[in-house]
Amino acid sequence: MTTKAHIIVLGNVKGGSGKSTTAMHVAIGLIRLGYRVGTIDLDARQGSLTRYMANRFEYVARHKLALPSPIHFPIEQAKAATTDEQNQIDRNFLLMAFAELENAPGKVDFIVIDTPGAETFLGQLAHYYADTLITPMNDSFVDLDVLARIDPTSFEIIAPSIYTRMVSEQRESRYAQTGETIDWIVMRNRLSSLDARNKRDIGELLEKVAQKFDFRLSAGFGERVVFRELFLKGMTLLDIKEDPDHKMTISAISARQEVRDLLRCIGPETIKGYPQKMTSYQDRHQA
Repeated sequence: MTTKAHIIVLGNVKGGSGKSTTAMHVAIGLIRLGYRVGTIDLDARQGSLTRYMANRFEYVARHKLALPSPIHFPIEQAKAATTDEQNQIDRNFLLMAFAELENAPGKVDFIVIDTPGAETFLGQLAHYYADTLITPMNDSFVDLDVLARIDPTSFEIIAPSIYTRMVSEQRESRYAQTGETIDWIVMRNRLSSLDARNKRDIGELLEKVAQKFDFRLSAGFGERVVFRELFLKGMTLLDIKEDPDHKMTISAISARQEVRDLLRCIGPETIKGYPQKMTSYQDRHQA
């Protein structure tokens, strides 16, 4: 299967890392940069991204707001008599979602996929198709264990984690079959504003792990109440100026800059095949 859309996958087998919040902000951010975007929720049973979207549609309709939204597909894990049958059904549904987005009016430039916080066949399949993989992780030694086993005394890297091995396997398989690579970005979420020793130690270790297992590092989102408030409305920090119920605060301005920094790290305008300059959603809407 080949798709012209650039696929961005949010992946981490540990729950609570901020995948759905990040997926929503990346999707809306890309739309506001002028791109056409589709989203897929592979964790439809938990459904955080799907609920986020539903909240958005309801809030936009209630307040009659002209806000951009992606084309959204939730996919729930199939039930079948055997694992092989289940995997084949899951694969078919994912490929069907890709085809629907490819054939949508105007097509899409990007597909943003939110994956389950557990190891599943659908999650592994999404990793295989990723052009860009973003792994949010809370800034702690507990979450660092998702990437690598670390010696508690010497802080040396002992071995890759199960998740890192899975990513490596999908990268190797993708390259062997298509000659394409997966750009892996790890983002540090819930960063403390304090320059604590723990924060510095994690930063130094992540640099070593990144070099060993070939991923890029990006600062993520700070621990802010505003993210939880926006979820209930289906809004993002990039919509906040148009939200009639939300005032712009210093914290919101700082958080919005964090989103923009992540988009710069992804670098949509540097991806081969996409326009270097596009009008923003706001400019096109006002025109």
